[in-house]
Amino acid sequence: MPVKTKNATREWFNTIFYGALIAIIFRSFLLEPFNIPSGSMIPTLQVGDHIFITKWSYGYSRYSFPFGSWKLWNGRFMEKEPKVGDVIVFRNPINESLDFVKRLVGKPGDTIQMVSGRLYINGKMVERENQKPYIIANLRKSLRGVGYYKDNISIKGNKVWVDNLPATFNYTIEYKSDNYCDNAPWECGVFKGTEYIETLPNGVKHNIVEMSDNERYDNTPVFKVPENHYFFMGDNRDNSADSRAEVGYIPYDNLLGKVWFVWYSHNYYAPMIEVWTWGNKIRWNRLGLGIK
Repeated sequence: MPVKTKNATREWFNTIFYGALIAIIFRSFLLEPFNIPSGSMIPTLQVGDHIFITKWSYGYSRYSFPFGSWKLWNGRFMEKEPKVGDVIVFRNPINESLDFVKRLVGKPGDTIQMVSGRLYINGKMVERENQKPYIIANLRKSLRGVGYYKDNISIKGNKVWVDNLPATFNYTIEYKSDNYCDNAPWECGVFKGTEYIETLPNGVKHNIVEMSDNERYDNTPVFKVPENHYFFMGDNRDNSADSRAEVGYIPYDNLLGKVWFVWYSHNYYAPMIEVWTWGNKIRWNRLGLGIK
């Protein structure tokens, strides 16, 4: 009898050990999941998106593995050059406990500047077109049962109506706790901006959102990207802590991987256990969405 107990304990330990080892190898070399906690990449990524990144896209550094902040080595192996326009998760060089996701807009040697809300790369203004309205709605959870109604806009669940008709433009809806909105009322409400399609110098097209062309980081000095570093910006240009701000230039070693697709998305409308709310909570149109 004691022998059977010992064998059972060993089998249990082996199952846990090898399961954890496989998970670590999978996350380190293949795919790693992340969730999006802020709106800095709206409209490309939204708060509540759950994404996978491909770890092989740029090779591997110490940050690709657990305990990367221990600084056991520097450099990358199997390295590959990222492309302007890639949406990338990277380790914040200022605070290594944080991972950020932004779009790469500048490579080593490039100059980057914002002038009146327009992006200039190497002295040339980046083209933007197809101007459309865009709404970012950060609503109190107490409104989720009754909806939001003001002027000609109404919002309930995952939908926006204008003049009692479904909105013909894109929008983002997130439900925040009443306590959060009480303490940061400037973060809650319905904010009207403008969506554009931006075309980067290498032909990559992506969508951005501007609340105006005269916000805090809409006019900057000229940034010259140093060797072995990269310049990142959020697609939500007026609400992104990126290379224009305290984050600065991102070392090549800090790149974790390229965003692949959204495998799940929700707007915090209600707890997941409330199955009857799934229609208003889950963003069904974003499930499986590839990121460009």
